[in-house]
Amino acid sequence: MAPKKTAPVKPAQAKAAAVKAAAVKAEPVKADPADAAPARRPARRAKATAPYILDEQVGFMLRQVAQRHATLFTARIGDDLTMTQWAALAKLAETGPCSQNLLGRHTAMDAATIKGVVDRLARRGFVETRPDPEDARLLVVLPTEAGRAVIARATPNAFAITEETLAPLDPAERATLLKLLARLR
Repeated sequence: MAPKKTAPVKPAQAKAAAVKAAAVKAEPVKADPADAAPARRPARRAKATAPYILDEQVGFMLRQVAQRHATLFTARIGDDLTMTQWAALAKLAETGPCSQNLLGRHTAMDAATIKGVVDRLARRGFVETRPDPEDARLLVVLPTEAGRAVIARATPNAFAITEETLAPLDPAERATLLKLLARLR
């Protein structure tokens, strides 16, 4: 058999064939998720590679400030009240009698937590529950005479606790902090 004749290959065709052959032989390239469209990238990719310094994180700082405040509260409020018990009593003094559910919403407590708080305050004789005069299906929580006396004793202490918590700040810083915290709620 005679060798098969092939047509002469032009230089441009040879180069294209070589590029195509190289592409076929090359291993497939895996896509890097970081190279995705900008909409899919985290907003601050460069920060993600920076060291995570716990002392600089907002949650850690807020927890430390809350712990400092809780220590001051426990030492100064009186009547062996917890922060949640004081919140419920203070809100009742502010708004008047209300349903347990509404009291929970006013004090940022879930239904189970506010029920436990109200039950403990009732056992201590500081609140009582009565049927709501407008809706018999609801119980209204209200402070007792003993509860009103506790509120009267604890209120100046609560103001002093707030003052001591904010003591490191000047008046303008206090106003700014409270305004910013309100925005973060």
